[in-house]
Amino acid sequence: MTKIEFIDGPLWYFSVMVFVVGVAWRLFSIFRAGVRMDYSTARTPSGMGAMSTVFSRFLPHREMRARSGIQFFWGYVFHVSLFVLLLFGRPHVEFYEARILGFGWATLPDWVFLIISELAFAGILVLLLYRAMEPVTRLLSSRGDYFGSILIIAVILSGCMSFGESQEPLRAVHLFLAEVLLVYFPFGSLMHAFLFVPSRAFTGIFFRRRGVSA
Repeated sequence: MTKIEFIDGPLWYFSVMVFVVGVAWRLFSIFRAGVRMDYSTARTPSGMGAMSTVFSRFLPHREMRARSGIQFFWGYVFHVSLFVLLLFGRPHVEFYEARILGFGWATLPDWVFLIISELAFAGILVLLLYRAMEPVTRLLSSRGDYFGSILIIAVILSGCMSFGESQEPLRAVHLFLAEVLLVYFPFGSLMHAFLFVPSRAFTGIFFRRRGVSA
């Protein structure tokens, strides 16, 4: 078995298994822990607090907009670009069809795919520099935050370099880095992709019950 065959075969299935089991275990552990019973009288119904907080946090608070404008703008550039690449990039859709789903759908033209890839790369790079240079964000960041960002940069960069049917070794490098990302995902801050909605909802319920608009 060659290295490329190992990356395409056993390592791919192992990384997917770790990702699925790891994410499921993290979610199960969090929800199983539950919350302490709150015996206080609710000042306002808390259900709407969950919904309003989930959606209102997509925009920064008015007092913070000037300070966090760069992080807010490039955060959206990166996340939206990455979402579009994963769902509508031709190489990815072909991979899903061949290896996972058995069917595909309409994809972006290759030139659009490359432009969005560059936007995603620029977005994560700006966010990484902001994390390292902004004093408060740097204080709140851990080594895992930097490692996750650098790993995503490596995945995007290797994907752009491997774009083309003749770049088989580079394609294997891109897949290998994506597999490393899948293995790391459940154990780092990248889990916010699954946790941001329940986290915001819990915050909204907690404060709305006490009559505070979060």
